[in-house]
Amino acid sequence: MAITIYTKPGCFGCRKTAEKFIEAHVAFTEVDITQKPTALEYVTEELGYSQAPVVVVDDDFHWSGLNPVKINQAINLAKEEIAG
Repeated sequence: MAITIYTKPGCFGCRKTAEKFIEAHVAFTEVDITQKPTALEYVTEELGYSQAPVVVVDDDFHWSGLNPVKINQAINLAKEEIAG
């Protein structure tokens, strides 16, 4: 399972989202959209989001903003996959 968190500097929700995955020991990739124009284009143009963070799980489950319910869903999916 691939989890990517698209973030920007100084974003409270970005930091809190990443912290939840770290606390749960779930691996993710963090991408700073201010440093990667292609990532910014992906989250705004392709996914249609305008608020950071944007979390993408395996390209088919994604959301924007600090969303504890969806964070927990993603963590549970990741743990189920690890457990086999």
